[in-house]
Amino acid sequence: MTTISIIGSGNMATAIGTRATKHGHTVELMSRDTAKAQALADQIGNGATVGAFGARPAGDIVIVAVLHAAAAGVVAHYGDALAGKVLVDITNPFNADASGLATTVDNSVSEQIAAAAPAGTHVVKALNTIFGHVLAHDTPLDAFLAGDGAEAKARVAEFLESLDLRPLDAGGLEMAHTLEWAGILLMGLARNGAGFDLALGAEVR
Repeated sequence: MTTISIIGSGNMATAIGTRATKHGHTVELMSRDTAKAQALADQIGNGATVGAFGARPAGDIVIVAVLHAAAAGVVAHYGDALAGKVLVDITNPFNADASGLATTVDNSVSEQIAAAAPAGTHVVKALNTIFGHVLAHDTPLDAFLAGDGAEAKARVAEFLESLDLRPLDAGGLEMAHTLEWAGILLMGLARNGAGFDLALGAEVR
């Protein structure tokens, strides 16, 4: 398998990192809070390591697992250390009560990250339509993704497949805003009777 770097040490970093190691990947965690990252690495086990925040990530795929408002700033902080990497934006930019988005058309978090990233970096939106605790169950799920660059999307799709997820390509990076709204749809369903043990999927006939 391969090394996956995760910037962040919260719930989604925990779920993704744990699932990735279970499926044979090596995980590197990077966080402003080094102690929290080390505690998470110890919890995940299976060779999980901690990298210095802002240093060049070991993984070619770098998952940006921070709060949406901080994502572009974190990428800008890394600067050229991310050159040539594939960045996976998993954020959901919900407004204060999760009834709408803090972003607008043509200004998704993915597009903000792409603008802040160095040349040669590709951004793919993925995994924002799966709750972290559902992802942690390690059951088969659908995973929607969007991004520019066929090779970058193919690499992310291969990674998702290795986690027993079915990648479904929604189109170019402009579709990232649509996937952000899909996150709102997921939240609405969860709050209005479906419960929080669900994930969005598609039936392909």
